[in-house]
Amino acid sequence: MSENRVNGVDHLERSIDWKQGMAIAMGVPLLILPSLGYFPMYVSAAAILIWGLSVLQGFMQNAAYAELATTFPKASGLPGFAQHVFRTENYQGKYDKGKLIGGFTAWSYWFAWNPVLAIFAILVGGYLHGLFPVLGETFTEFQLALISGGVIFVGLFVVNWFGLKDGAMLGYILAAVSLIPLVILAVAPFATGHVDMANITGNWWPTDWVWDMHHILILFGIFGIAQWSACGWETAAIYGPEYKNPSKDVPKALLACGIICLILYVLVQTSVIGVLGVEGVQAEHVSPLIPVAQAVFGEAGSVVTIIMLIAAMVLIIQTAYLGSSRAMHSMSMEGNLPKVFGKTNRHGTPFIALIVTAAFNMVLISMGSLAAILAAAAIGYTFANGISLFAYVKAKRHPAFAGLERPFKAPKGWTNVAMIFGLFNVPLCLLGVVYLNSLEIGWTSTWLGFIVLSLYIPIWWYSQHESRRSNNKTTTAPLSDIDSDNDAADPDRVLDPR
Repeated sequence: MSENRVNGVDHLERSIDWKQGMAIAMGVPLLILPSLGYFPMYVSAAAILIWGLSVLQGFMQNAAYAELATTFPKASGLPGFAQHVFRTENYQGKYDKGKLIGGFTAWSYWFAWNPVLAIFAILVGGYLHGLFPVLGETFTEFQLALISGGVIFVGLFVVNWFGLKDGAMLGYILAAVSLIPLVILAVAPFATGHVDMANITGNWWPTDWVWDMHHILILFGIFGIAQWSACGWETAAIYGPEYKNPSKDVPKALLACGIICLILYVLVQTSVIGVLGVEGVQAEHVSPLIPVAQAVFGEAGSVVTIIMLIAAMVLIIQTAYLGSSRAMHSMSMEGNLPKVFGKTNRHGTPFIALIVTAAFNMVLISMGSLAAILAAAAIGYTFANGISLFAYVKAKRHPAFAGLERPFKAPKGWTNVAMIFGLFNVPLCLLGVVYLNSLEIGWTSTWLGFIVLSLYIPIWWYSQHESRRSNNKTTTAPLSDIDSDNDAADPDRVLDPR
């Protein structure tokens, strides 16, 4: 095992390859579950098209992120990229606004992924309540959600305490348990003839759909929520500093994840609508896979489906748990969060960030509102993607980054592609999500999202004061000195904390 500290600085350990990174991110296809019955309520069978386009959007965005990951191999995914690119070179003033922008991007990304723990812990409690009547007699769904969250968070903390490699091994196991049944449920209805294509072709758009501003804003909102699920496989890039060979492992992991997501998202939504029809999906909008399993496999299929869903939820909680904790670690190392969040144990695990992430989600679980939590998370995700894509544009155009080696390069002209999708995220999808939230559940989720995001400003100010008070404060390196992967002689070198 390599050393985890350089000059007294905590850092993450290079211990995984692209297959292990892919395994961790393989919880992402399961993010379709909360929205599988939701989208047809607004766009009928066109939900299939929405998912396909959203995964393709992920390819467009993640090609830019893959280039950033290999250009800055010591950075930690979207949070690290934005923090590096937007900070001001040799800033002498009190507050660096560029650094604030980068830190806010990381905070938004953290808030986008963090509530996944609470959302799926609540769902686990709900499914357990329905699956085992004896539990329903003893506990309420709310109590089971709290118990499930506590047990899962503690268990995953113990596993991840020993390093990311063991977390990836857990990902392998859970991926086999949950993704294989998901594939079966996506393919079996076609093989058994239960899919009626007339359910799709005859209900492509709602009969009252009009291309006015009201419906266009709804569509932007649907795309905003869809990308929270369908583009989330950029998590394979967030572990850039922990890949053994970032220049090769990151692109491989992203490509593999993207292909799997494209197939699964389209097939699962197609099979559900093909079997149940749009009206049938709307009637079972919370868990439409259960009646699909019952139609294909009989009553026993519903039990198998629920067990599969519970395993799937634990997998996506693991993905979010790792992503959230490493986002906090990255922010701390950049001086955008208090330095306590950068503490790692001897296995290279940011254990303080893991503890805070679990505690925050126990608070979210106590709120008991899935819809509000999900909508708020989507607001954070649109911010994070939009600003990160703008960071890619700056990294391509700013002279300070011109000399950096780029082991992986997105296709020619990708700067324009990144700018287009950045603007698609902010402001278009952001406005759409807020509008859709106002129609669905009022302004609660919007206020929750913006309040949590705005809390970052006082936290950031405190972090800047803490950095200035530190006797061990290091001098900010010039932008041109930010890591490229040229440091073969010292592969474990890390950025100084700022």
